[in-house]
Amino acid sequence: MGLVCDVVGRVLALFLLIAMPAFAQAQSGDMDKSAIVGLIQKQLDAFQGDRAAEAFGYASPNIQQMFGTPDNFLAMVRQAYPPVYRPRSVDFRELVTSEGRIVQKVLFVGPDGVPVIAEYFMERQPDGSWRIDGCRLDRGGDQSA
Repeated sequence: MGLVCDVVGRVLALFLLIAMPAFAQAQSGDMDKSAIVGLIQKQLDAFQGDRAAEAFGYASPNIQQMFGTPDNFLAMVRQAYPPVYRPRSVDFRELVTSEGRIVQKVLFVGPDGVPVIAEYFMERQPDGSWRIDGCRLDRGGDQSA
């Protein structure tokens, strides 16, 4: 009986060793999704209030360098991304990996009433936080994604 219990105990221990990394990864993914959605929502709130410096602060260092100033960044968003700048509605979709990058998909209905899928490219910073490293709008894509 002792041998059977020992074998069962080892099998159970092996199962737990195999299952724990997957469980931890799923938990980590949920925490990342929550942090990413929260970050994007904060930037959207900053756009709503025309708080350029705050919105700019959520962008990655590369994006900040590209635009130079918060005012330049806000002007670009206002002109090129009206659904993001003044959305009628926002629906966060799935968090995916595409070409080795973390991408948060968001369904926006813009001020013109037209739905558009935004792909937010995310970048993890050395301190573990996330920043937005670009956004691409798919105006003709499938809106059910």
